[in-house]
Amino acid sequence: MSELKAGKYQAYSKYRDSGVEWLDKIPSNWKNAPIKYMALSKKSLFLDGNWIESKDISEEGIRYITTGNIGEGSYKEQGMGFITQETFNKLNCTEVYVGDILISRLNNPIGRACILPDLNNRVVTSVDNVIFRPDSTYDKRFLVYLFSSKDYFKHTSNLARGATMQRISRGLLGNIRAVFPIKEEQTQIANFLDHETAKIDTLIDKQQQLIKLLKEKRQAVISHAVTKGIPNKKHPQAPMKDSGVKWLGEVPEHWVVTKLKYLSSIQGGYAFSSDSFTEEGVQILRIGNVYQNRLALERQPIFVPHKMLNELSDFKVQQNDILMSLTGTLGKRDYGFAIKVEHCDSFLLNQRVAKLLPFDAKVDLDFLINVLWSESYLTQLYSLPSGTKQANLANSDVLGIVVAIPPTKEEQRAIANYLSQKLEYFDRTIEKAQNAILLMHERRTALISAAVTGKIDVRNRDQPND
Repeated sequence: MSELKAGKYQAYSKYRDSGVEWLDKIPSNWKNAPIKYMALSKKSLFLDGNWIESKDISEEGIRYITTGNIGEGSYKEQGMGFITQETFNKLNCTEVYVGDILISRLNNPIGRACILPDLNNRVVTSVDNVIFRPDSTYDKRFLVYLFSSKDYFKHTSNLARGATMQRISRGLLGNIRAVFPIKEEQTQIANFLDHETAKIDTLIDKQQQLIKLLKEKRQAVISHAVTKGIPNKKHPQAPMKDSGVKWLGEVPEHWVVTKLKYLSSIQGGYAFSSDSFTEEGVQILRIGNVYQNRLALERQPIFVPHKMLNELSDFKVQQNDILMSLTGTLGKRDYGFAIKVEHCDSFLLNQRVAKLLPFDAKVDLDFLINVLWSESYLTQLYSLPSGTKQANLANSDVLGIVVAIPPTKEEQRAIANYLSQKLEYFDRTIEKAQNAILLMHERRTALISAAVTGKIDVRNRDQPND
């Protein structure tokens, strides 16, 4: 941490070998113990949740939470599964109480933990969550912070096993030796971290709100330009006409209102079989690679032999092609479901991803991609029976949307160039905010790790001055 180097936080006066595998030194008065030995009293617990199958889930009853509800240090509200009292009795379930610590044994980061808040319901949890009810000599908040530290996560990751899904057994988890001071000091550290992380979280939230606002403005700029045009010397205040389409509204009088199918054709992808996959070669572009207005090649790449480029030439993708996802979540209204390929490499197109083939004489490529990102286009698409949150679009859905377009490619290119400059500013500003959030998350993690492993002494800083 830079603050340690700068002397903002003091170290403890004396250190000793930690006696644990995942740490070097700890303050001389700190102790260590296996996690499972921190729950030895009659009221304590260190036990897996229950093996509850999908057939056991009901629409109401006792709340069922999974590993997806366990965040890094905090509970995440998602999903609303339940089991009946009858199922609870039949499976001999263990009830989870408000204030219990839940530790996830599945998915990264392995071993993350949170304290169960009041969900206004009785609660059970899945078998991949450990219910940890520590002895009264431990501060639960301190333990959750400890189970959110980078050194701890590195160790649990090394212990995890699994070819497709990483998981740590309860036995291995319970044998991990935790480090800790006396309870009074644990509480001081927890108070300090509550205060400091709350400040960081507030700053992160402000940056997230800024990003949300910038994305909304970005979307508004696109939508206005491709439906109203931009003022210029030829048309400083172009007269308007009713488009006849609710979501288009008024458009410049000289523009053409037409369906996309008269401006472009569409090419579907190929159904590749898994036995053709190789470790390297030509990458197949799948739904997951069409991501937030960019070609995300790093997302679960799959390859086939180079010779298939010639064998499947109709499904070849190259620079300046427009791709769109036909299945999955379209719903990021700040980012559309279409992308323009910027890479100079060649790819092959998978099924349920489509390539748009604009009629060059009628439409400018860069103008068209902005039309596909616009609110008017997306809203019409969402109004279709297939345009749901988990869409399964047909080619006719994509091409059947009504759009407005300037009659000349010169005017289309002028709008595209205008948007390119505007969007560059928004994207650059959004990227700066995202980088700021990343740095704040890193600082938050570093501060937690330093405090709960004794690298800094915060005993007299539980109520620091701002």
